[in-house]
Amino acid sequence: MSPPSATPPTRALRSNFPRGSYLWSVRNAQWRALGIPEEDCEKPKIAIVNSSSELASCFSHLDRVAAELKTAIRAAGAVPFEIRTAAPSDFITGAGARGAYMLAARDLITNDIEVAVEGAQLDGMVCLTSCDKTVPGQLMAAARLDIPALLVPCGYQASGSYQGHHCDIEEVFIGAMHVVSGALDRDTLVGMSREAIRSPGVCSGMGTANSMHIVCEALGMALPGSAPVAAMSERMMADVRRAGARIVQMVWDDLRPRAILTPGAFANAVRAVLAVGGSVNCVKHLQAVATEAGLNLDVYRLFEQLGAEVPVLAGVRPVGTHSIEQFEAAGGCQAVLKQLAPQLDLQVRTVTGRTLATELEAVSVRDPEIIRPLDRPVATRPAIVVLRGSLCPDTGIVKTGILERKQRRFEGPALCFDTSDAAIAALNAGEIRPGQVVVMRGAGTRGGPAMGGGASRVVFAIDGAGLGDQVALLTDGHLSGLVCKGLVVAEVAPEAALGGPLALVRDGDVIAIDLDSRRCDLLVDEAEMQRRRAAWTPAPPQFDRGWLQIYRDNVSAPARGAVLVK
Repeated sequence: MSPPSATPPTRALRSNFPRGSYLWSVRNAQWRALGIPEEDCEKPKIAIVNSSSELASCFSHLDRVAAELKTAIRAAGAVPFEIRTAAPSDFITGAGARGAYMLAARDLITNDIEVAVEGAQLDGMVCLTSCDKTVPGQLMAAARLDIPALLVPCGYQASGSYQGHHCDIEEVFIGAMHVVSGALDRDTLVGMSREAIRSPGVCSGMGTANSMHIVCEALGMALPGSAPVAAMSERMMADVRRAGARIVQMVWDDLRPRAILTPGAFANAVRAVLAVGGSVNCVKHLQAVATEAGLNLDVYRLFEQLGAEVPVLAGVRPVGTHSIEQFEAAGGCQAVLKQLAPQLDLQVRTVTGRTLATELEAVSVRDPEIIRPLDRPVATRPAIVVLRGSLCPDTGIVKTGILERKQRRFEGPALCFDTSDAAIAALNAGEIRPGQVVVMRGAGTRGGPAMGGGASRVVFAIDGAGLGDQVALLTDGHLSGLVCKGLVVAEVAPEAALGGPLALVRDGDVIAIDLDSRRCDLLVDEAEMQRRRAAWTPAPPQFDRGWLQIYRDNVSAPARGAVLVK
């Protein structure tokens, strides 16, 4: 169903100033120098938020997308202004500061957008969403600024094959850590790296990027039917053109994000993430968007409460065996929402101005084997489980996947590390053994900072050593959205850098993890814990200068989305 047709202008625009005034005059001088006619100063002014970069394939196509979008916005009677933000890629930007720039860049993007869009008093914005942190950063800015906005998913990359087997960036990531543990030879990894990525776009699995593209649509902040999509496909470019026309009408209608980002919309998005077994990173990103929208909403509790109700309806790699191409062909996010319809708040609005109920009326599920109905799911247990207990009194998160675990309770002695390098060195030295609980701490929002620290590297190295089902891992850091290996409790909070219980664990302490009771406990008596608390002192902070220092000194807890909002 196409968006409603444009109607004549009916309201004043915030970007317009009295002719001949200071602001009108200096803008006119600047924009005439850019080739913008004087009469265009009265039209809606639309920001195109572009994170184009030559550093990573995730962003390399966005300039071409922006050019198409500009044409569509001009045709709809508005003036486009392209603005740029940071463009973080886990596989490129993650090289520095032990990966700390990744999550910290999310909030930098939000503030980049605020400075450009709010400073210039533009009327609306279209965000070109791509890799992991750009999507939540853009959603957070839309929620904060509350001007007409929509997000355009800019597609997943084509993957390749090597030695007769499917090969994508996930296999390269896993393979790199299998080389470290001796399970894969280096030449094979080099060959895989040459074939894994065959086009621009985000990782082709149901990692954070594709999960967050689905979140955009499930929240109502992307045009229906736009996620997921193959990068630079005709279908994607048609969505871009639709977005260019729609944002102009949204400006005239004054349809703002906070009218869309309601508690019901967040519940719908949580159900969608659970239904596709999406990335655990969606939890804190959705919480961050809710915080920026001014909602008193506990997204972690939503995942806890809805996890028991929402089965997994689609098993896309790495959670299942289907490809993202098969998922798109089966109907993508719209088909998932159609199957979930009995559980959804169907009266929420979307960027089309219509309700979700109206948008889903004509939707059909093209392949119910790929996207299953509620009464015939891929798995009945939730693929994301929120834990609490004496070791994570706030929260801990587990991505269980869709396979039925033989062992849903794990109890064993702790083996503690403060860095991923130390954990991997111990693994290679044979010091990590079956039955142990590997504790990797100091990798939270403050300690990392920004959850840098490489917990995913340790998970994949343990898997490569053949211990994935024989040890558990706890960390206050976060995981790559592609991680679905072994029993891993991530984002344990409060984090160790703040004196959380994880900071007090010692080698040999017994830790119990129970997925059914959703608990994670340190089996040490309270008197001993009190002695340890009294003796604890924080570790020296990492990276005492620049952006990471600013981030560390101002970031809130994951329970608020790890945002820079007090």
